[in-house]
Amino acid sequence: MNKDEILNSIDKLSEPKILVIGDFALDEMVYGKTERISREAPVLILEHYDTKKILGAASNAAHNVSKLNKGKVSALGVIGDDYYGKKLIQILEEKGINTPFMVVDDDRKTTTKTRISGSCNQSITQQIVRIDRQTKTPLSENTEKKVMENIKKAIKDYDGIILSDYHLGCLTENVVKCAIEEAKKNNKIIVADIQKNMEKYKGVTAITPNQPDSEGQVGYFIKDDETLKKAGFELIQSLNTEYVLLTRGENGMALFERTKNDINFEKIPAFNKKEVYDVTGAGDTVVATFTLGLCAGLGVKMAMYLGNLAASIVIRYFGCHTVTADDLKEELKH
Repeated sequence: MNKDEILNSIDKLSEPKILVIGDFALDEMVYGKTERISREAPVLILEHYDTKKILGAASNAAHNVSKLNKGKVSALGVIGDDYYGKKLIQILEEKGINTPFMVVDDDRKTTTKTRISGSCNQSITQQIVRIDRQTKTPLSENTEKKVMENIKKAIKDYDGIILSDYHLGCLTENVVKCAIEEAKKNNKIIVADIQKNMEKYKGVTAITPNQPDSEGQVGYFIKDDETLKKAGFELIQSLNTEYVLLTRGENGMALFERTKNDINFEKIPAFNKKEVYDVTGAGDTVVATFTLGLCAGLGVKMAMYLGNLAASIVIRYFGCHTVTADDLKEELKH
């Protein structure tokens, strides 16, 4: 694998069209400077100076895809009929993510995580409290039906599907089953970024779990190559999937590929291991890049390599971050 081959592969990431199905959310960051202690209660009074709204959960996965394929991505999830739902749609569209398949449910809250942070002249900014607005219960029968109708309507126009499960209720058993069946019927690649309850994702093209969640699934710790290989084989066989891309943090990634007669195993180290600041959202970056690579016909090993390269960039930034093709090319020079 030479540098020219990798550079050509990066350019091809812009070709596939991707549909992201899952738990769409908004991260709201509220910043203030400490003024004094309140007379009403022993709490800080903050002088507000900024509020930022950032795409989180499945929204971040879609944003990562959009940055790499120049907006050939659509979102399919559920929001509430509220202020944050309208704001989420607005920001998705500003970031080049199409939203005609999003479903509004009056009885649900738009998932929003508000982080309130404060600072003073002598200190760095620190988070003080987080407020979560969310509905974790599974979708109602009516909303679930609308989601499945939109899957059937949309899927034929996309090269690949990402299922982004943050356990906020959108990816019910029926929704996941519908997505997998429609993907197979239309010969589409479908990749699941999952943490637990992996059994309901049987039959997807690939899964991209991290090591702790994989250990939780197989029931033992991954301590060496022997247990790593054993876990990967168990996952690929029990979930009837073609590929397992197991992300391992500072230990890189491990790829398990089902062949006609066997299961191939390969691992690569983490790139940029010394400059890790924040792994928030790195899994979204990996699944976005890996899925685009598969759908572009680059081969699973190149898709893994590019996913690792993309992750090595986003972990240098605090909070969710995205990368472009130019970012990948620049990183490759070093």
